[in-house]
Amino acid sequence: MMLKITFVFLLSFMTQEAAKEQPAPDQPAKVEAAASETAAAAPEQKTDPKPAPAPKPVPPPTPAAEANPTPAPEPTLPPAPAPEPKPEPTSKLNVYPAQITLGSALDRQSIVIQRTLSDGITQDLSDSSTIRIEGPAAKFENGFVLPVADGDAKLIVENEMQLVEIPIKVTGAANVPPVSFQNDVMPVFSKTGCNAGSCHGAARGKDGFNLSLYGFDPKGDHHRLTREMLGRRINLAVPDDCLLTNKATGAVAHSGGSLMSRDSEYYQTITRWLNAGATEDVGKVPTVDKIELYPPAAVLNGPETNQKLAVVATYSDGSTRDVTNLAYFSTNNDNSAKVSQSGVVTAANRGEAFVMARFDTHTVGSDVIVLPKDVQFTWPDSIQPHNYIDERIHDKLRKLRIIPSEVCSDAEFIRRTSLDICGIVPTSEQVQTFVADSDPEKRSKYIDQLLERKEFAEIWLMKWSELLQVRSVNNQVSYKSTLLYFDWLKERISNNVPVDQMVRELLGSTGGTFSNPATNYYEIERDKLKTAENVAQVFMGTRIQCAQCHNHPFDRWTMDDYYSFAAFFAKVNRKQAEDPRERIIFNGGGETKHPVTGKTMQPKFLGGAVPDTKNKDRRVVLAEWLASAENPWFSRNLSNIVWAHFLGRGIVNEVDDVRVSNPAVNPQLLDEMAAKFVDYKFDFKKLVRDICNSRTYQLSTKQNETNASDETNFSRSSLRRIRAEILLDVISQITETRDKFRGLPLGARAVQIADGNTSNYFLNTFGRAKRETVCSCEVIMEPNLSQALHLINGSTVQNKIKQGGVVKKLIDAKKSDDEVLTELYLRCVSRKPTEAELTALKATVAENANRQQALEDVFWALLNSREFVFNH
Repeated sequence: MMLKITFVFLLSFMTQEAAKEQPAPDQPAKVEAAASETAAAAPEQKTDPKPAPAPKPVPPPTPAAEANPTPAPEPTLPPAPAPEPKPEPTSKLNVYPAQITLGSALDRQSIVIQRTLSDGITQDLSDSSTIRIEGPAAKFENGFVLPVADGDAKLIVENEMQLVEIPIKVTGAANVPPVSFQNDVMPVFSKTGCNAGSCHGAARGKDGFNLSLYGFDPKGDHHRLTREMLGRRINLAVPDDCLLTNKATGAVAHSGGSLMSRDSEYYQTITRWLNAGATEDVGKVPTVDKIELYPPAAVLNGPETNQKLAVVATYSDGSTRDVTNLAYFSTNNDNSAKVSQSGVVTAANRGEAFVMARFDTHTVGSDVIVLPKDVQFTWPDSIQPHNYIDERIHDKLRKLRIIPSEVCSDAEFIRRTSLDICGIVPTSEQVQTFVADSDPEKRSKYIDQLLERKEFAEIWLMKWSELLQVRSVNNQVSYKSTLLYFDWLKERISNNVPVDQMVRELLGSTGGTFSNPATNYYEIERDKLKTAENVAQVFMGTRIQCAQCHNHPFDRWTMDDYYSFAAFFAKVNRKQAEDPRERIIFNGGGETKHPVTGKTMQPKFLGGAVPDTKNKDRRVVLAEWLASAENPWFSRNLSNIVWAHFLGRGIVNEVDDVRVSNPAVNPQLLDEMAAKFVDYKFDFKKLVRDICNSRTYQLSTKQNETNASDETNFSRSSLRRIRAEILLDVISQITETRDKFRGLPLGARAVQIADGNTSNYFLNTFGRAKRETVCSCEVIMEPNLSQALHLINGSTVQNKIKQGGVVKKLIDAKKSDDEVLTELYLRCVSRKPTEAELTALKATVAENANRQQALEDVFWALLNSREFVFNH
């Protein structure tokens, strides 16, 4: 019987799910009509001025011989026609870079010319525009601005009716600078992949030759090239015939293959260095302060459309250099946009990509959107933003030519918000009252009600306990310390203490782990380097672990950055308190040394300045900066964490992996949310209110023709499996049963568990975080077979149905089958059954002699359904 009812129910639910996956019935017609309107209303890209009408002919003057002695009156001419107004440009012309500085005879600068049409489409005109230079200081040849003489000049670009002027300044035009090992030779190794992790940059090198990964140790690399195996790797007498040049060109067998030709710039750079004696740089070498990638964005119209790129580096001495030929290019989505190592993007399939350029220790990126060829699109007037969140989301969707889904139903909304904000499901009475309410402000009011419940604080207490790894550790953190730490956190979250204040108390804490429970943060993790990594990951969303051994290959962080940041925690010390279970955290001695240079590192903020820490607690100095407006990552990271909780994925995803090569899908939205969060003085409730009141959060899961393939831009709501603790809690809530967890009274919720080591089989199966690391990946949200089998065959659901006696209570209350089934649906999935579901289930129940058993089978099937297990 159970299997029969389950089949009937799941068949019905699958029908509903299939309906959800399809576009709304009238959507294709709407899209098609919108496309027709767009085609009819689209202006011509070029508008030729109308020719001026010819003036009416004037009668010829009377010949002089026949003229009357009285002068003839002047003929009246028709008024001259008004000049036709010049048509407004239908596009904007941009030339990159906006100014050019050439500092030597070898300097040069490539040019990128991009036109942006009124509909946002961009076109690369770098090779099809009229380019000239005014002034004797420079010339334009083969796509480059080249120096001629010291002085100023102007590069002028003309296209259609637009003209752009770029200033040029030339200095040292007659100066040929010596080749620099660090700034000329090392970049060649990076560009050709010689010092990559798969080649000689590996920890043990390759084929007996080792280089530092991506050139983080130029001094060591110079030694290995010139001093190891003397006379073999380089040959100063015959530079063209040494192992370095022969292997690079493939003249000698090389596992990396041929990397350059003998007429290439890379080969010429290396041989120039060898001919100059393979010298090491003398004195202070200018370092790269930043690089810029042009253009900053592109919207490409159809496959095979190209966009040229240019990369300009700015050095510590103020000089600039075109390093396009030395930068390494990559893309995070070559299915949509491919990029060549010469710096040309080629459009492929519809979508978006982040195209990156890496040079020295810097990586920058450019957003590239690829659209179908000449796609027609009109934004429906009916879709209006609720707040600033929707404005930024809609801006992005317009660029992508995506129409967001319709708003979810009231029943879906009340269940979704109850689960997300408080980790509960609404009662059947609440659902029916809410759906029947005609107040247009009812959704906003319901959100406000949820935010005032204690369950809201409990949800965020659970999440912060994961971020701070609240758990007992054998012989290190006692259970008593864990409870005190948890209660300290609970008190602050329950009282809505601003998170910046909480972070300052936490990181700057000293004293006993009993008397000042916040100090347990330094007991749970005693490794000072690991503590620095955790602080960066939790409070800035940044993983700096890679920079412990080498410069980060895909982000800005260097080994110097890593060990300078770790220096903030170098003086954290511990001693035993009178109670053997308690420890005292205090500031003592200790420094952090760079493992390569041996240098004692001074504390330095990540991406910031070197602060004054003399006679100060370094951690307090760090905490003040970390939670201040000077640190742009703090508010962005916390905003992203909150967003991910409610939308299922972060604007930067994963939330604790913020890096250049993992960009925000909507940086404008993230910036605005972060600014609001600061304005709100880090009040979580206000930010949650903004998110939940947005149209974006309230979208349906139903797809339409334009957003069916969108998984990242929040054009529709996503199905999200309910996380372990909340799933167990709502099963207990619906079945009217109680659970018992260590240290908590009977009936406590799973979200209230203090110790990460306290768990049970259900929580483990559904992926509860063990709090052993700060990684967001510890919380497993993906469904798997073990979870399905436990719901179907395990004791949790079946036992709770029997223990709670919900069905029996309804039968004892003389409820009809219609009423019982409706009540079960409202409890489990916050809606009434459809007529088809009700008819099928009533018939199946009627066939069973044991009415209670049959209705309990329906209850069991509901609790096993995807509609129950997922928030939607």
